[in-house]
Amino acid sequence: MPLPRFDRLPTERREHILGVARRHFAEHGAEGASYNKIIEAAGVSKTAAYHYFDGREDLLTAVLDGVQGRLLDALGPWEPARDADDFGARFAAGSAALATHLSDHPEDLALTDAAIGRTSGGPWLGWFGALVTDGRRIGLIRDDVDHALMVSATAAVVRAADAWALTLMTTAPGTGDPGGQLWTLLRGLWGAPAAGQEPNDAH
Repeated sequence: MPLPRFDRLPTERREHILGVARRHFAEHGAEGASYNKIIEAAGVSKTAAYHYFDGREDLLTAVLDGVQGRLLDALGPWEPARDADDFGARFAAGSAALATHLSDHPEDLALTDAAIGRTSGGPWLGWFGALVTDGRRIGLIRDDVDHALMVSATAAVVRAADAWALTLMTTAPGTGDPGGQLWTLLRGLWGAPAAGQEPNDAH
């Protein structure tokens, strides 16, 4: 995380530095961007840079935290669903909002996999935790698997589907059916009832 002196900079200056870093990481990759070139492009001396960040990894973490925060903002908080249909509609709406955000913000798109891949908990898994809890409440998600394991498995499936969808978005825009494919995978994982069954009949 940034050092305290960075947090004391004016908001516009902080956003400028992180914006320049985000562009470099997006263009050259999370592991390939040069720290020296980033701080030079941002107009920050090496001496000042080390008062703001512990080094390249610290700056990268700040950038990826920002990407993850914007992804969660696009998804919005998970709100309890009325029933299975409402649950599916809410999930589809969140997925569509996320896809729109990524389409409109190519730098976030380029860094999404890195931002999610570094996550071992925190707000990202918190969102999936709320989703799984709600899905179990309405009988859509099986409850014979440990809650934490189901949350991690759901997040992993979504991440795999996102990586596939992100590839489509960058190499073949407008092809495939990311939302439908993801929903099929998740219903299999969750042990969702077959078409025509009521959600609570799955147990």
